[in-house]
Amino acid sequence: MGKDEKKLILVVEDESDLQMIISRSLLKDGYEVLATSRGDDGLRLAREHQPDLIVLDLMLPGMDGTEVCRALRRDSEVPILMVTALGGEGDRVAGLEIGADDYLPKPFGMRELLARIKALLRRSRLPKDYNPVVQSTEDRQGFVINQERREIFLFGKPLLLKPREYELLRFFIENPDQVFSRQQLLNTVWDADFQGDVRTVDVHIRWLRQKVETNPANPQMIRTIRGSGYLFKK
Repeated sequence: MGKDEKKLILVVEDESDLQMIISRSLLKDGYEVLATSRGDDGLRLAREHQPDLIVLDLMLPGMDGTEVCRALRRDSEVPILMVTALGGEGDRVAGLEIGADDYLPKPFGMRELLARIKALLRRSRLPKDYNPVVQSTEDRQGFVINQERREIFLFGKPLLLKPREYELLRFFIENPDQVFSRQQLLNTVWDADFQGDVRTVDVHIRWLRQKVETNPANPQMIRTIRGSGYLFKK
């Protein structure tokens, strides 16, 4: 990682020894690091310094990780890797539902943490100098995809999509009437080496349904095929 490419990582972790180990590992791997042990300070630092990624503990003094994540998601798409000693499936799903991009239960190794961070950073943003001139559109059942600007319109109205929601919906639109498993969607829409929970797909599907379905509780476009995965109905 060259000097001009250094990424800033914010570590919000109240276990002092673990915070130090994470920070040292990140510095050794070529990242710049900010660290704090309090949730409210973490939110302030995130808004002041605009880090490229946040490692966020769930249980924090001042403001817990859930509150911090919700507050950030109101106005930021910064990748969030949530870490916690609560490792049950319900906790993982809850973390994803409030907007975390990945979830790593404690205890974990630094190699795994660094691998997850690199994977999140690879797919997190377009280049800052991205300034398209030519537009490319494609019409599918009321959808218009502007590939250059990474926008999707439904019956002329722009959909307010997060980057991963855009990628997922575009994939569905371009591959209608086919059943895809969660793992296939992760391998295609996310990275093939994505190491997070496959239930992140379910969370993103739920968000998309809220934006494109007339009745999200009874979806007609993005359908669940029990025991198999999901299908986009043309």
